[in-house]
Amino acid sequence: MLNIVLLEPEIPANTGNIGRTCVAAGVRLHLIEPLGFRLDEKSLKRAGMDYWKDLDVTTYIDYADFLEKNPGAKIYMATTKAQHVYTDVAYEPDCYIMFGKESAGIPEELLVQNKENCIRIPMGGGIRSLNLGNSVAIVLYEALRQNAFAGLEQEGKLHELHW
Repeated sequence: MLNIVLLEPEIPANTGNIGRTCVAAGVRLHLIEPLGFRLDEKSLKRAGMDYWKDLDVTTYIDYADFLEKNPGAKIYMATTKAQHVYTDVAYEPDCYIMFGKESAGIPEELLVQNKENCIRIPMGGGIRSLNLGNSVAIVLYEALRQNAFAGLEQEGKLHELHW
């Protein structure tokens, strides 16, 4: 199962939106503290709608705790500072894709230690970054595509008519 990791997320609505995306995609969400909100916050639940109860979510007290509880995890770090484009990576079905906090991203010390696993979404010059929820969805669905959308419904159905 694929894993999304949020390192110190700050905005509850973004995390709620990402939680909903994780439920829809059948992936786990990992939250590394400190969080900029409480997990029972209304805006978090509102963005996640009624899907939050179905979310496979784990919290960690810090990055060291995350590493200790996920030994040997293959971690890709999404950052605007990376030298590799997110589509150039072959995502393993059990990998972890990490995103940093909205105001600062992943600390550069971690990026330098993981240079070969840093990925970026191409953007036009002059823009600092995309919205965190959008970034997660873009990279996650590329990883899902590469893994043949395993476990996901690939054909939709009309409600009242038939194809």
